[in-house]
Amino acid sequence: MTAIIHTRMLILGSGPAGLSAAIYGARAGLKPMVVQGIQPGGQLTITTDVENYPGFRDVIQGPWLMQEMQAQAEHVGAEMVWDQIVDVDLSQRPFRLTGDGGAVYTADTLVICTGAQAKWLGVEGEQQLSGKGVSACATCDGFFYRGKKVVVIGGGNTAVEEALYLTNHSQDVTLIHRRDSLRAEKILQERLMAHPHIKLLWNKAVKRFVGGGDPEGLVGLDLVDTVTGEESHIATDGAFVAIGHKPSTELFAGKLELDEGYVVVEKGTSKTAVPGVFAAGDVTDKLYRQAVTAAGMGCMAALDVERFLAEVDFEAAKAAE
Repeated sequence: MTAIIHTRMLILGSGPAGLSAAIYGARAGLKPMVVQGIQPGGQLTITTDVENYPGFRDVIQGPWLMQEMQAQAEHVGAEMVWDQIVDVDLSQRPFRLTGDGGAVYTADTLVICTGAQAKWLGVEGEQQLSGKGVSACATCDGFFYRGKKVVVIGGGNTAVEEALYLTNHSQDVTLIHRRDSLRAEKILQERLMAHPHIKLLWNKAVKRFVGGGDPEGLVGLDLVDTVTGEESHIATDGAFVAIGHKPSTELFAGKLELDEGYVVVEKGTSKTAVPGVFAAGDVTDKLYRQAVTAAGMGCMAALDVERFLAEVDFEAAKAAE
């Protein structure tokens, strides 16, 4: 017999957004249930040094931070469920979701915090050197490369913005693009071209991320010319892959309004177009993608859920009179 589990507040995802929503929801007495998903703790569990989360003077570890957030959420009454949702029915309330083991979850409200994954090049050395000189977030990790040589890989808005940002820390920034023109907005291109500390390498693709030293870290990139096929090498201390992000919203295609895959929410809130469905964190955020902004949005979602359920309960009580 299929297990049916009901909750007033179901949260999908257990990164900073999901766990912050769980903390606030639990403190409001909503007894939220968190379906942790395929990567409990989210992207921070594969991030080593975290130096920009408020409240910590020293560098902390991403997995430790997520463990502490989860422990706090459980302490105040949130329930963690190890499952992966494979089907969603948002056509009526309570919403109906199915886990990959067959369990069915029904929920009066749903908070989507499934995050977004950085796109990677998929070449040799990339994953082995992730966190050891290879990153997908200049805002997160640029501070560690003060005064060092860095490269950015990509040609869109994200790549250009990351290159410009890195000039706050380095006077030797190189943007590597596989074509001979950028896709970024014109104003960003003009700023990039005018910057004295940024060089461009056109028609170059990364063939290999090269490690060295003890402990091992990134020391350079092997490149191949996309026109001539000629191979070359560039030495660098840090490489930032900036070819975009992919929000984890496949479940909601055709069921919620999406913009380039990101869940669309009402401005200044976490509300989607479906009453009772909310979204927070990187799954809605093309621009900032920071742990602290995700956590703040998780708080917003919980407060929006609380207000929504209070209105539902009030209307139900009036109808019963």
